[in-house]
Amino acid sequence: MKLYRIVQDKKRAADISGTGAFRIGGRWNSKGTYMLYTSENSSLAYLESLIHFDKTLMPPQLFIMQLEVDETSPIYTLPSGAYPVGWMKPGLLRNQELGDKWMIEKKYLGIKVKSAINVFEYNYLLNPLFPRYYDLVKIISVTEIEIDNRLVL
Repeated sequence: MKLYRIVQDKKRAADISGTGAFRIGGRWNSKGTYMLYTSENSSLAYLESLIHFDKTLMPPQLFIMQLEVDETSPIYTLPSGAYPVGWMKPGLLRNQELGDKWMIEKKYLGIKVKSAINVFEYNYLLNPLFPRYYDLVKIISVTEIEIDNRLVL
């Protein structure tokens, strides 16, 4: 399975450790929990990144990472009825508690969740602490992309 991720510099494009999420937290993890946020397609990864940038402080470059995840890896899909009430709101503690629990349990390499930007598409939350993670998740390619100014409102 191919997954995608956008990063701001070449150095981060070689990192699948989930350290960024560990340092600052995210929708599905608390600060101090390793998690690698990825998307099922490159355009969703692009949108998921753009919403975090201030239009006056856009990074000068972006890199799209294409990852290959071993098809036999255990991936859990969160059922539609299992999302916390208000899950689309940023900073919802219940989302973070669920994500932290998933990562700590190490039962799955990844969790498939709806995107809050487009609920018809999915993000994959990868667990860098899952056994054999670095054997199961590989960086296939890294490509620099230009930011289309029409997307920056």
